[in-house]
Amino acid sequence: MYSTPRHVSEVMTRTVVALGSTTTFKDIVKAMRRRQISALPVIDDAHRVVGVVSEADLLPKEEFRAHDPDPDTRLHRPEALARAQARTAGELMTAPAVTVDADASLARAARIMARHQVKHLPVVDGAGLLTGIVSRTDLLKVFLRTDADIAQEVRREVVEPLFPDPLDPVRVEVRDGVVALAGRIRDTGLVPIAVRLARAVEGVVDVDCALMGPPRRPVLDPDPEDHPQPERSDGPIGRT
Repeated sequence: MYSTPRHVSEVMTRTVVALGSTTTFKDIVKAMRRRQISALPVIDDAHRVVGVVSEADLLPKEEFRAHDPDPDTRLHRPEALARAQARTAGELMTAPAVTVDADASLARAARIMARHQVKHLPVVDGAGLLTGIVSRTDLLKVFLRTDADIAQEVRREVVEPLFPDPLDPVRVEVRDGVVALAGRIRDTGLVPIAVRLARAVEGVVDVDCALMGPPRRPVLDPDPEDHPQPERSDGPIGRT
């Protein structure tokens, strides 16, 4: 069975190339090329992460190499101009570093990457010491999980606790990571919860839900009421 990664520590790269603050520009480029990585953490003498140097931090050196910046660039991009003059990692790095804890969930790491628009996160322990690095590709490893493994977890962790006594057996099918739920249940109020929990299972791409409640009974016309009939009189009806 595929072991589902749930935490950063399970997918991160533990052997990390880190830079000192005095590492030169050319040595940074060489390290990135050798490791085929677009960002490197910068650490201090105690191995605490103090910043990150990415390819984006290096590009201003080439952008402004052959010409002077115009007034608009000077006004709106002072950080890029400073990096164009930088020579070392300490001058180039983005600080403070955006990091993640080793025991953080993969979802949390993904949210941090999206919020800060970065492709790599240094992984640190409680003291801020570098323990690894995690990339976008690492976070996508959960989607290597097999459909059979996903289906088994959805049945065990979602269907059985929520619907222990369904009207019809709840069917769980998974194809290419998409979970399909079908069957009749007693309480349709639990359907949104089931969808949310199934979508939270690692490796699930999406959820299609066709769970239904008890079948409706046909509405029958009520029996016609018996209305009293007026009394008949055999004689003529006259005035009294």
